[in-house]
Amino acid sequence: MGKKVNHKFLKTPSDFFSKNTRCSGDLYLPDGIDKPPVVIMAHGFGAERSFGLPAFAEYFAQNGLAVYLFDYRCFGESEGNPRNYVDPGRHLQDWKAALAHVRSLPDINTQKIALWGSSFSGGHVIVTAAGDNRISAIVAQVPFVDSISTTFKLGFSYFLKATPHAIRDFSRIITFRSPHFVKVIGKPDEFAIMNTPESFPGYSSMIPDDSQWENRCPARIILKFGFYRPISGAHKIKCPALIMLGEKDSLIDAAAVEKTAKKIPDAELIKYPFGHFDIYTGKAFKDAVKKQTKFLVTHLTP
Repeated sequence: MGKKVNHKFLKTPSDFFSKNTRCSGDLYLPDGIDKPPVVIMAHGFGAERSFGLPAFAEYFAQNGLAVYLFDYRCFGESEGNPRNYVDPGRHLQDWKAALAHVRSLPDINTQKIALWGSSFSGGHVIVTAAGDNRISAIVAQVPFVDSISTTFKLGFSYFLKATPHAIRDFSRIITFRSPHFVKVIGKPDEFAIMNTPESFPGYSSMIPDDSQWENRCPARIILKFGFYRPISGAHKIKCPALIMLGEKDSLIDAAAVEKTAKKIPDAELIKYPFGHFDIYTGKAFKDAVKKQTKFLVTHLTP
């Protein structure tokens, strides 16, 4: 179970609308399988669906699973402004819209749907599954689970530097001006949403060479960050869950991830001895994607 069987697959564009804004997505369909189960995937904080995720999607499709991979509003090939508008509430709306879209597709088994998220979207799949009992399984790797634990991990000085940016952007919201932007990733000696030592090289390693991505997002996410706690609803998840954490993660508190997994009634927790970004490449990716495939095939196929 979960052994790579090398199905060929067809990748086709498949867009949907969320709050009247077009979201761009790709549907991966494995050849030779009638009505395959499907895995819905989306990217992490400030990223695009092309950042490291196609490798996971292709592996799943080669093992007989359909995959739907999408960009949130204001990201990648999706429409919407301001660009790179990170907002968990908006992202969760997009997840619901993506689910409705996938459930309308004729070529898949709409009774067998899994959600896959990583980093910020790892939190989103936890929240989405907690509110939808029809989900068959979830995978959350290095997931953002708790703003409180992350606040303590990043430290008081980080948020002292972040606060003026948040206030400046808030003033621009209430005066109907364009956003104040901050860097998504940066080096430790500069302010960015992610500026731990592993952040800049780790995040950059996932960006395609031909990407037009801009390293910035509206600073208003700092205002909303403290209210987002996927851990609080984890106990409501009814489906099996696979949670993967990095024990040396510099952005997310590993203990909080472990606590979240314990709250989910049917959860498998896998710990890796590395940081936040290692799971996307190399040997760590190969190990993780094999385990994820075995989990998904087990819970999505008869």
